[in-house]
Amino acid sequence: MIAEDLTERVRAICLAMPEATEKTSHGSPAFFVRKQFVQLWAGGHHDDDFPHLWAAAPAGVQAEVVESEPERFFRPPYVGHRGWIGMRLDGAVDWQEVAAVCLDAYRTVAPKKLVTELDSS
Repeated sequence: MIAEDLTERVRAICLAMPEATEKTSHGSPAFFVRKQFVQLWAGGHHDDDFPHLWAAAPAGVQAEVVESEPERFFRPPYVGHRGWIGMRLDGAVDWQEVAAVCLDAYRTVAPKKLVTELDSS
C-alpha cells in the first residue's frame, strides 16, 4: 500500500474519535486528543524504513505485544520508555487491528469525559 493510502486510512480511524485532531509533527501526521495518541510514519522513520505507527498503550501492553509478536510490534524510539508501541504497516495489514490499537491509544490519553462520549456513540 502506498504512503498516501496508509495515511488516509489511519487518518480516518483517528479523526473519527471525539475531539481528535491532526497536526504535523516531525514531518509526519500525528493525532491528538489534547495529548498525542498516534504518530504515523507512512514512509518509515530513521532505521525503521518500513511503514509503521507509534501509539500510546495501556500499562503492560508494550511488553506483552513485543514479546508475543515481535514481527509486527516493537518498542519505538523516543516514546517507547513511556509504554508506547510501534506497529508495522507493511505486508498484509489487519485494519481492524490498526483501529483497535488507535482506539486503545486514544483511551490511554483522552480525558474520561471523552472516553465516556466515545463509549456512548
